[in-house]
Amino acid sequence: MTARKTILVVGASRGLGLALAEEYCARDWQVIATSRGRSPGLDGLLARYSATLEIETVDIVDLASVLALRARLGGRRLDTLFVNAGICKAAERTPLQANEKDFLDMMLTNALSPMRVVEAFHDGVAENGAIAVMSSEIGSIAKCFGFWELYSASKAALNMLMKAFSARHPDDPRALLLVAPGWVRTEMGGPAASFEISDSIPLVADMVERNAGIPGVRFLDRYGDILPW
Repeated sequence: MTARKTILVVGASRGLGLALAEEYCARDWQVIATSRGRSPGLDGLLARYSATLEIETVDIVDLASVLALRARLGGRRLDTLFVNAGICKAAERTPLQANEKDFLDMMLTNALSPMRVVEAFHDGVAENGAIAVMSSEIGSIAKCFGFWELYSASKAALNMLMKAFSARHPDDPRALLLVAPGWVRTEMGGPAASFEISDSIPLVADMVERNAGIPGVRFLDRYGDILPW
């Protein structure tokens, strides 16, 4: 009997993260899913997949909380680490209009904190595995058209930090993936978004699995196509 693969999904309380956890549970992976607090969605998922789903608590913006999670998981070997946590504030505002705290909150949650998770858990990921972080098409500087510009800036910063991480680990055999799932109808994406979750997340999971163990940093859409930085 083949041992189950293990994935840690950070930021799985709702939306894309919850859908990722459900997708990997359905694929018979051992899933460790995190939430900052109580998540009815994860509770419901646990009722269906009690043998393969574990729920952990972590606040991604609290470094001590991240390091405590790393200590609790100890020597657990991960096949995939997927960091999904993110927020959107002041979506339609310009730099002149925006509240500074809203922008700083996005930079902390969307850029710095995910990379702290990557740093903390990097050595716990199998060398033939994948480290994936949820980015966005609008994090591409080359394709910028001014939509949600402050949120876009936080995702561009995330992309830069992952690129810098890769440069510091030039011989790392793991895949380092910045994932653009498309504009998906979630609480964050809103009802005007182009895709349902079911149009995105299964393709994202397929793409990450195809890339596992292929070294290097890549900015990819859900189909696996390279996006311009």
